[in-house]
Amino acid sequence: MELYYSFSILICLASLFAYINHRFMKLPSTIGIMLMAILVSIGIRFAGNSIFPGMTGKLMKLLSEFDFTEVLMGAMLNFLLFAGAIHVNFADLRKQRLPVLTFSTLSVILSTFVIGFVLHFIVPWFGIELPFIYCLLFGALISPTDPIAVLGILKKADVPKSLETKIAGESLFNDGVAVVLFAVILQLAESATMDVSLAHVSWLLAKEALGGLALGAILGFSASKAIKSIDDYIISALITMSVVMGGYMIAHTMHISGPLTMVAAGLIIGNFGRRVAMSNQTRDYLAKFWELIDEILNAILFLFIGFELLMIKDLESYWLISTVTILVVLFARFLSIYLPSLVVPFNPPLSRGSLTILVWGGLRGGVSIALVLSLASGPYKEILLEMTYFVVVFSIMVQGLSVGKVAGKVLN
Repeated sequence: MELYYSFSILICLASLFAYINHRFMKLPSTIGIMLMAILVSIGIRFAGNSIFPGMTGKLMKLLSEFDFTEVLMGAMLNFLLFAGAIHVNFADLRKQRLPVLTFSTLSVILSTFVIGFVLHFIVPWFGIELPFIYCLLFGALISPTDPIAVLGILKKADVPKSLETKIAGESLFNDGVAVVLFAVILQLAESATMDVSLAHVSWLLAKEALGGLALGAILGFSASKAIKSIDDYIISALITMSVVMGGYMIAHTMHISGPLTMVAAGLIIGNFGRRVAMSNQTRDYLAKFWELIDEILNAILFLFIGFELLMIKDLESYWLISTVTILVVLFARFLSIYLPSLVVPFNPPLSRGSLTILVWGGLRGGVSIALVLSLASGPYKEILLEMTYFVVVFSIMVQGLSVGKVAGKVLN
């Protein structure tokens, strides 16, 4: 019942904030919800205990007991990735396959090391001790663009279709690489016996990525065949839900990438299944069903991101380095897109305007926060959490709100 009560509170708050935003603030729904959660968090930090001590204590208890990493990485992310992938046109994605593959693999690795080296160089200027391996760990968790934030914002931004496909495709596929990098670096930080040979790391990446894509393809084709044989929109919705929930359980058991499993399954059902297995009625109901799930879970996720401010214990000590880290991450994002574009034969080549949008549209979100919260308590978790939070909030609030205007300026 505790989990039920927790979700009940989150749903009530999300609906209240969504109503206020839609009625008065007129911001994109997820950004408006997150902004109000941040404002409430600031109020609680400064005056909550003196004005509403009982309510403040209950909210803090709820947040501290809520396993955000497990809920996001083990449940919400799978639904959100599937809901995003099911609406992606595979023909558009195939046209952009080279940049999507490059940005979701090489760019993530390059960004990780750029952030790690730059942070290791500048943190002593602020009188802070942060070992190089933890600088790299931060690079790994903050480098992947977040599919949830990206897909939600791009729906509202006036971005050309080819660029939208590049950004959305990259965000859907880069989690597998990032999670493996994060796991390898974390084991290095915690144990000196980790095998970091090229062969071992390559095997981990191949197992995670290729295994996840293969499982997703099997699930997607199987579900499409089942839907075609009945063509009932209610049972079809249940089948797609079973793909998400059962598919994650299989992927988790096999130690392969659950996110990539969901992406592959969603792409196949949303393209092959939609074309050959569904009537117009089933197609319409499924699209609306997954759009509704997407909106509800996004509202809860961004509400929780806003309230994560309450989990940062010491804002005073690390706010300056956290602010500078925003610039470091943007610099690494620029290099991770620009340098591969010099050697990979993109067709057409990236223009200056496209490069600007790819850099500015690379949003960070809940995945990065989930990874940093998964760290065990230690001397460096607090600074990593605060830096992550600053980057994520800036990314969503500033980059997310302005990416449409930036696109209009650099492409006209």
